[in-house]
Amino acid sequence: MIAHVHPQGLQDWFTQTAPGQVPLVLDVREPWELQTASIVAQGFELLAIPMGSVPQQLAVLEPARPVACLCHHGARSLRVAAFLENHGFEHVANITGGIDAWSLERDCTVPRY
Repeated sequence: MIAHVHPQGLQDWFTQTAPGQVPLVLDVREPWELQTASIVAQGFELLAIPMGSVPQQLAVLEPARPVACLCHHGARSLRVAAFLENHGFEHVANITGGIDAWSLERDCTVPRY
């Protein structure tokens, strides 16, 4: 089951699902979006793979590692999270509201677009 986690609750989700592991935030936005607004990794690894490239890049991801997916508002990341779950990933979350919510709830220095 895909967890839906708000940005301010992400650390709690990581703590529950990844004790002793370095979790991953998978940013599935396009390169131009990354140039417009990006987050800073704090307590997790950050990896950017555009949604359309995830199937070809699947081998670089670890199925046992907790992965929280991020996009602009949460729709693309939910699709990627479902794809990962269908491919055997054990702990997958969608960051509800995407980077827009991240800016509002967690880090107001992240530009909104």
